[in-house]
Amino acid sequence: MEQKHPLPPFTLETAKQKIQMAEDAWNSQNPKKVSLAYTIDSEWRNRSTFVNGREEIVKFLSDKWKRELNYKLKKEYWSHTENRIAVRFEYEYQTKDGNWFRAYGNENWEFDENGLMKKRYASINDLEINESDRYL
Repeated sequence: MEQKHPLPPFTLETAKQKIQMAEDAWNSQNPKKVSLAYTIDSEWRNRSTFVNGREEIVKFLSDKWKRELNYKLKKEYWSHTENRIAVRFEYEYQTKDGNWFRAYGNENWEFDENGLMKKRYASINDLEINESDRYL
């Protein structure tokens, strides 16, 4: 049986651990590695894009990191319940034409009993920034 520790129900400590693990995985920019934290049939809403299952997650993230260069992400704890975690985040990236952006957003996560994320809902806004304004 596939498990991803820590398992729910989450405490403040294990919720923050789960968040740090997600941040580290996304900053690896390894779509296959990231996808393994999600259920086989995971459901996402990322901005206005809907993604279903690990295969679509891998494709989505592969395409994302081809467009969003020099990607760096920071996630922060917002709240949690037994099997749900809410985070706020920001990340910076550069486009192929050299422009820099900072994206701000919130995510709501729901986990199954094996600690795999079965639902991820992300609301994200981008702000163009000067390279000198980067801090991640």
